[in-house]
Amino acid sequence: MKMIIGRKIGMTRVFVGNDSVPVTVIKAGPCVVVQKKTVEKDGYNAVQLGFEKAKKVNKPLAGHFKKFGVEPMKILREFRVENPDEYEPGQVIKVDVFEKGEYVDVTGWTKGRGFAGAMKRWGFSGGPKSHGSKFHRELGSVGQHTEPAKIWKGKKMPGRYGNERVTVRNLQVVDIDPENDLLVVKGGVPGARGGLVLIRSAKAPKK
Repeated sequence: MKMIIGRKIGMTRVFVGNDSVPVTVIKAGPCVVVQKKTVEKDGYNAVQLGFEKAKKVNKPLAGHFKKFGVEPMKILREFRVENPDEYEPGQVIKVDVFEKGEYVDVTGWTKGRGFAGAMKRWGFSGGPKSHGSKFHRELGSVGQHTEPAKIWKGKKMPGRYGNERVTVRNLQVVDIDPENDLLVVKGGVPGARGGLVLIRSAKAPKK
C-alpha cells in the first residue's frame, strides 16, 4: 500500500483535453519512516511516518526519534500495512510513489464552525418567516410523552459543528510534480487551506 502525509494548498482547475477538471493541490511529503510495527511485537502491522522537521520536541519524543536514528519530526501518523518488512526507519517516501491515473483515499479534518444552531448544523428549514409566528430559527419540540420521558440519544440538536475526521474515497490522481512535492487530485478534499491530510492507496479503487 502507498501512503504519504501532506497539507492542502487549495483548489484550482486544469484542462484535460477540452474538459475543465476541478482539482485540489496537495503538498505531499517528503515523509520519513520513523518506526515499523509488527503483529509479533505490537499486535498489528503498521508503519509510523514523520512529516515536517521539528525545531524542538519534548524529551520522550526526542528519545523516540533517537532510538530509531531519525531526525525529530513535527507530525507523526500511523498507516496500517500488510508487510512492514518492506520499510526501514530512515527511509524517505516522496510523492512520486503515486502515479497519474490511480485512485487514492484522502483523510482530512473538516473546517471547524464552532457552536451552531440546528438550522445551520442540520439544515432544518425553520418556522414561518412572518412577524406573528414567533417561531423562526428555534429547534422545536424534542421531548417525548410521559413514557419514555426523555430525549432519545442521537437527536439532532444544536452543538459543535465541523472539525470532524472525514475520508473521501476514490479521488483520481490528475498530475504529480516530484520537484515541488505536489500531488494534484480530482475533486475536493476535506479541510481548510493548510490543513493536514493523509493520502493512501484507494481501498476499493474504481475499475
